[in-house]
Amino acid sequence: MSFSLKEIRNLLIKENLLKEFVSVKGWHLSAPEEFVFYKLSYDSRQTDAETLFFCKGLNFKEEYLRQAILNGLNYYVAEEPYENSATGIIVTDIRKAMAVLSMAFYHYPQKRLSVIGYTGTKGKTTAAYFTKAILEYTTKNKTALLSTMNTTLDGKTYFKSHLTTPESLDLYQMMAEAVKNGMTHLVMEVSSQAYKTQRVYGLTLDVGIFLNISPDHISPIEHPTFDDYFYCKRQLILNSKTVILNHESDYFDLLQETAQLANIPTITYGRSLETDYEVKNLSSGNHSFCLINHHGQLSIEADYDIQLAGDFNQENAASAIIAAALTGASVEDAQQGLKEARVPGRMDQLIKKNGTHVYVDYAHNYLSLKTLLAFAKKEHPTGRVIVVLGSPGNKAVSRRQDFGKVLSETCDIVFLTADDPAFEDPQKIAEEIKAAITNPALEVHYEMDRPKAIKKALAKSRPEDSVVVAGKGVDPYQKINGVDVPYEGDYTVVKRLIEEERT
Repeated sequence: MSFSLKEIRNLLIKENLLKEFVSVKGWHLSAPEEFVFYKLSYDSRQTDAETLFFCKGLNFKEEYLRQAILNGLNYYVAEEPYENSATGIIVTDIRKAMAVLSMAFYHYPQKRLSVIGYTGTKGKTTAAYFTKAILEYTTKNKTALLSTMNTTLDGKTYFKSHLTTPESLDLYQMMAEAVKNGMTHLVMEVSSQAYKTQRVYGLTLDVGIFLNISPDHISPIEHPTFDDYFYCKRQLILNSKTVILNHESDYFDLLQETAQLANIPTITYGRSLETDYEVKNLSSGNHSFCLINHHGQLSIEADYDIQLAGDFNQENAASAIIAAALTGASVEDAQQGLKEARVPGRMDQLIKKNGTHVYVDYAHNYLSLKTLLAFAKKEHPTGRVIVVLGSPGNKAVSRRQDFGKVLSETCDIVFLTADDPAFEDPQKIAEEIKAAITNPALEVHYEMDRPKAIKKALAKSRPEDSVVVAGKGVDPYQKINGVDVPYEGDYTVVKRLIEEERT
């Protein structure tokens, strides 16, 4: 990969992003010389004379740039000039500039992939995994995946994801690697933060899916209001060639209007006769459903089986069937893929020796937890719902009040514990959740050692009860004081404790 200074100037001017070049020779609009870059980076530790360095981020410090210059750096991109020996390419928006330049540097890899993007408050990971499972049959395992939990760029080898949607530079580097690996499709989750921070600026999805919406990530460091959160989510609709909408989503009329005003083809699914494709439960099979075609153009009316319980997972599967069909999948691909699809940390079910059902799920916001607990109560109406739960530190502060509300409505016993406390005290976070609980009959326990909290919850359960362990799923780390501390994962902890009990 290479990139000339002239190409960079022309791209930035085209996007109306270039302010000026600043060097020891003064300020000017023309590229000061011919120069070719062979690397892009926003990490000052990974720079040299051939690197174009982006000065970005709320925590960026000028000392990072000085360190990069000591490494031989000649050029940097920033929103303001710095006094040093390097030449500054000064732009109006550093994040937009990084996105524009990154996709060009990697030769627009998105054009060589069928890109399917999911957004929503809950269900993104499940639906993304379902879609990949279907497309594995369609593409003969040539589908890459960028999800909250894991990433694969060759269709087979997975590694832990650091962000739901990577930074733009990383995103296009990953896409380019996927293309190099022979991938033809990419399924990705697109977060609200990806739109707010311009990580996907300029990216048009072949298929965009809007699953649902409810308040989440509301905090001073993420989205100040629900309106801001919802606005950022809706950008997926405006940046898709075709959009798929869940008819049961809150604010569906606004979502549909957003697509219609932009003349974007729209397909709907849900439990209503008004949808293009109706999702209907079947009595046969454990989690079987059928799609009924009311107004759609795709030939996907058939019966399907999935391994995950819950009506909401049938709806996630329906979105995956439609998305995959739009990019080449057959009904047979969908039936086979969904039958085998497993989603790490999603609705994993285990049963104690005494018969208690234990559900391990990544549910980590208001809507996902509410849906999960309602499912547990419906499946086990005569028993108590016992929950193990925490909330992350230094982000999504509004979840603490949300969890208190959900627990008050549906839970009987809760063990409040640690869940990625970051730089906060997990006990303090737990107390904030407790302060939002309004049901005086709800039995609340504190245990900041997460495996101990799970053990106490299991010990408390009776055969007719259900135990819900929410938040971590199979995540093998806890984020504590800036460090990813190894953790067994909720599923492994539950499985180990049940096996110990049996032996």
